[in-house]
Amino acid sequence: MIFDSHAHLDDEAFDIDRKQVIEYIKNEGISYIIDPASDISSSRKSVELSKKYDFIYSAVGIHPHEAKYMDDTAMKELKNLCKNEKTVAIGEIGLDYYYDYSPRQTQKEVFEQQIYLAKEMDLPFIIHSRDAASDTLDMLKSCKKDTPCVLHCFSQSLEMAKEYLKLGCYLSFAGPLTFKKSKNLQEVAAYAPLDMIFIETDSPYLTPEPKRGKRNDPSNVKFVGKKLAELKNMPEEEIFEITAKNALKFFKIS
Repeated sequence: MIFDSHAHLDDEAFDIDRKQVIEYIKNEGISYIIDPASDISSSRKSVELSKKYDFIYSAVGIHPHEAKYMDDTAMKELKNLCKNEKTVAIGEIGLDYYYDYSPRQTQKEVFEQQIYLAKEMDLPFIIHSRDAASDTLDMLKSCKKDTPCVLHCFSQSLEMAKEYLKLGCYLSFAGPLTFKKSKNLQEVAAYAPLDMIFIETDSPYLTPEPKRGKRNDPSNVKFVGKKLAELKNMPEEEIFEITAKNALKFFKIS
């Protein structure tokens, strides 16, 4: 059982061959995929994919890049999309101070609104945090409460990882875990408790070694799992099983 907890199959990078890619990854033994959104349009596409394919589940939300476009109409539509029985999370949401495509205060406000949306809808949420570790942590301390969340494509320090874990946040590891220069990230993965971790691809981005430089797809989550197994000194099959069971529980997929 293999679970890719974060892949953007709705992305335009797959427009030319989406059906073939999905057939391929199914044949490659990928059991479950979460397709997180970045705006209202991709939220709709994610929901449609979840309706079309039995092993794909949707997450809906407004990415920090798009936070400046959030309004009452967008929030109303997000709530409506949450009614889809295969919408299993709010995401990806959070803070991105690397690009600052939306004003930071707006990002914070929209992040908070969507954390409370997750609470209201009884759904977990998926966090995007880039160059915003301290503010992300502060917001989770004030807003998260008992709502489950995961730091997707985790890339922060071991010290920050420990702080997130204290709050009950899950950590998800993607392609960068396989990169030779990712020693600090590998240290985090080796430390992280087995019951608090997922694996993901963030397709079509962040392709892992040995396929780096090519378009990523969920079949490559195997390389992330293989590296995690190496760091944990465990069999690959056991890592796949554990991370899949963690994700099934987190996303309440039965």
